[in-house]
Amino acid sequence: MQLRAADRVFLSLALTLSIAGCGSPPAPARSAPQASSTATTDVSFVLDNAIVVTMDGSGRVLSPGSVAVDGTNIVAVDTPEAIAAKYRGRQRLDLAGHIVLPGLINTHTHAPMVLYRGLADDLALSEWLEKYIFPAEARTVSPEFVRAGTRLAALEMIESGTTTFVDMYYFEEEIAKETRAAGLRGVLGQTIIQFPVADAKTPVDALARAERFITEFKNDPLITPAVAPHAIYTLDAASLTAARDLSRRHGVPTLIHLAETRDEAKNAEEQLKLSPARYLESLGFLGPGVLVAHGVWVSEPDIALLTMRGVGISHNPESNMKLASGTAPVPAYLRADAAIGLGTDGAASNNDLDMFEAMRMASLLHKLQTADPRAVSAKTALEMATIRGARALGKESQIGSLETGKRADLVLVDVSGARQTPMYDPVSHLVYVARGDDVRTTIVNGKVLMRDRKVLTLNEAEVIRDARAWANKVRAAIK
Repeated sequence: MQLRAADRVFLSLALTLSIAGCGSPPAPARSAPQASSTATTDVSFVLDNAIVVTMDGSGRVLSPGSVAVDGTNIVAVDTPEAIAAKYRGRQRLDLAGHIVLPGLINTHTHAPMVLYRGLADDLALSEWLEKYIFPAEARTVSPEFVRAGTRLAALEMIESGTTTFVDMYYFEEEIAKETRAAGLRGVLGQTIIQFPVADAKTPVDALARAERFITEFKNDPLITPAVAPHAIYTLDAASLTAARDLSRRHGVPTLIHLAETRDEAKNAEEQLKLSPARYLESLGFLGPGVLVAHGVWVSEPDIALLTMRGVGISHNPESNMKLASGTAPVPAYLRADAAIGLGTDGAASNNDLDMFEAMRMASLLHKLQTADPRAVSAKTALEMATIRGARALGKESQIGSLETGKRADLVLVDVSGARQTPMYDPVSHLVYVARGDDVRTTIVNGKVLMRDRKVLTLNEAEVIRDARAWANKVRAAIK
């Protein structure tokens, strides 16, 4: 029987690939480079003979290359021969036919809203929110809803190669617990909004909840707690300022929607006599640690301001297109060297969490919008999903590229199939050819969350069963 490369790798090794390890695997199907007679260092595992797309400062692509991982960290990225000379993996994978790349970073989503996937489509943002989403949330959001939705989102993200995500929602402590259990890395923001919602009746209540959330998770290795004032049109100045002050006091990020629609920008100019970005600046809101989602309706001076203040930007091309919110001026952000990453937004407005699709759409959208095929190249799109996204979060020293000392957040993509053949440029392939379901293995903090398309940290059947049960409750609630 002829096996595909991915099956041959994992079936022949028959390993569990966990940091602790469970016994010694059989010899690999292909001979790995042999260590020299000099002493070698034992490490948790070595990923061998892959195409390694590092996303480091030099843009190295090693073909073939190897990655040595020990515990939670990457200890070396080099040729197979160089790695074999220095490191002996307690587990070793021969990954011919695969690309190894940094785990993808989704810089903006609302994880539990996967349970509203497809609930209301083909609408403008204001109608979508006010007539469908806000009413549905008022009737269905609860800790149980949030837990079920987060598990479904985590399953989808693990299966499609996302290793870090940024979230804004309610009952964020429940999202944090489920994210940690699934093994994902999360920057998770407790939402502050002016009107009563499921977990807080007032902004003051929400701020108190946010402070408790920060205290509980501030030192977690996977969870970065954040404060998430929803937007300038859903909060007054005092609440926006209080939310930012809370973030500063605790040294945690601030997440906010900004300049998503033409109406938001127009209303700000008419009512506040300032653009949305300039309004936040007038409040002393902008600065390092702030991540704004969308940033569509901004001027060149706004972009200069956001960049000067060290603000991160999350570009959400699919949601912006689907809601007809507009096209963010990404080429202008790039020219300004803004810290800009990619996001999917919530699956209620996308309608999926596949970052490969987000990369492809970002690149194609801006080629079309500018009539310039070089506007957002494949390399730039991949950077926005990895190292640029890490920079937008202020985490570029920890994640976003495969480099010595960084966290072992990486994914293995199978490129052995017909759709992936031939392959001349691995970076081009990742953006223009690959899909989320080409990801075979997902590793976060040195722990394998999915191996050969089998998610190890979640029970897929239970997650989907619970999600379907909640969908029935949503249907009944909105009738």
